[in-house]
Amino acid sequence: MLNHQKTHPKEVIKHCLRCGCNNFNTKDQGRSFRCEECNFLYYINSSAAVACLIFNPAGKLLLTRRAIDPGRGMLDLPGGFVEPMERVEDALVREIKEELGVEVKEAKFICSFPNSYAFSGFTVFTLDMTFIVQIDDLDAIVPADDVAAVTYLFPDEIKEDDLAFKSMFNIIQYYINNNR
Repeated sequence: MLNHQKTHPKEVIKHCLRCGCNNFNTKDQGRSFRCEECNFLYYINSSAAVACLIFNPAGKLLLTRRAIDPGRGMLDLPGGFVEPMERVEDALVREIKEELGVEVKEAKFICSFPNSYAFSGFTVFTLDMTFIVQIDDLDAIVPADDVAAVTYLFPDEIKEDDLAFKSMFNIIQYYINNNR
């Protein structure tokens, strides 16, 4: 597990996001900030993200190889951030189209797991909502966006150290434990 002590928002955010003063103090063990000058209150919340479990006919799970940091070169599940004012279901369809170049035929929610990682010197907290996804054509997949390549492995073959994020391992383990 990565140590985000130096990139945690309570260590990075030093000035009020509204008025810019330096009396922006953390409360609740760093989960919120209150400006002593303008009384602005800011909460550190999780960003919504989607992750997809896509299987081939042999029962192997599609994994992507990350083209960018964090975790460049490591395995991941296809997916990404939900944009502001975007429905989770629409984000899932958009991310699969952007990363794999294919259309979603069907998606079923199965679980969610929290995640955190450092990006640009700042810890980002996410809630990774996971769906089992059927796509229109596995043979038409073309890695794009932040995906360098795709590979297929049986879920039991996937090692935690090969995955970019702990939440992806938790998702795969959840699937293994609840779908046998």
